Amino acid sequence: MVVAILLTLLSIACIYDALGPNLIFASRPLIAGTLAGLIVGQPVLGMAIGATLELTALGVYTYGGATIPDYQTGAIVGTALAASTTAPMNEQIAIGLGIGLPAALLLAAGDPIGRFLPTFWIHRADRYAMEGNGRGIALMHWTAFIPWAAVRAIPTFLAAWAASTGVVQEITQSIPPGFTKGMALAGSLLPAVGFALLLTVMPLRQYWYLPILGYVLFAYLKVPLLGVALFGLAVAGLFMALRKENVDVPAH
Repeated sequence: MVVAILLTLLSIACIYDALGPNLIFASRPLIAGTLAGLIVGQPVLGMAIGATLELTALGVYTYGGATIPDYQTGAIVGTALAASTTAPMNEQIAIGLGIGLPAALLLAAGDPIGRFLPTFWIHRADRYAMEGNGRGIALMHWTAFIPWAAVRAIPTFLAAWAASTGVVQEITQSIPPGFTKGMALAGSLLPAVGFALLLTVMPLRQYWYLPILGYVLFAYLKVPLLGVALFGLAVAGLFMALRKENVDVPAH
């Protein structure tokens, strides 16, 4: 029960951080999954599930108030349910992805409710504004967050509570191995979709040589991902430095 409450509070903290502060970028599945893994005592599992969902979420943003899959809550739910099983790590990751991604899609159905209900708080705040009641306006401002949190906290608590009762273990044992492998395969393909969405909004035609360079470093030279990331950071810094020098050079 304590774990279920902590995971519920984490889901609330994630959506709160996503709406404004962005203190720890808890709206990202990688952060949410890792924190959920720390709560359930399996940080590597949470990081693996969160990282895969992070790749899936690349290039997907809520432009203009559009509803997208709730990847961060899906990472929390997937980590909680996967950690309750006694399967090996690779199977736990597959189970977490097989649950986390559908959960993210289903939770998207509750997001419009969380966005719509605060309208009543806004009208109440307008009335307080006409009355000159500053304390009432402040109260409406803070409590209007309740619907946003509730549509995520309630499913998270129910999923975490179900995990603590052992129901998930019985369900996973009854799932055919072929289905689990199929979900793992689908989960491994989804990051490619996320990368494709991201590349469509990047100036790939102008800097086509940079992805090739990264591919050569990783696939042929066997440079670890951290090394590739640091190399890319250095190239970006060098590019910005050279660009600044060109701007500073006076025209003759």
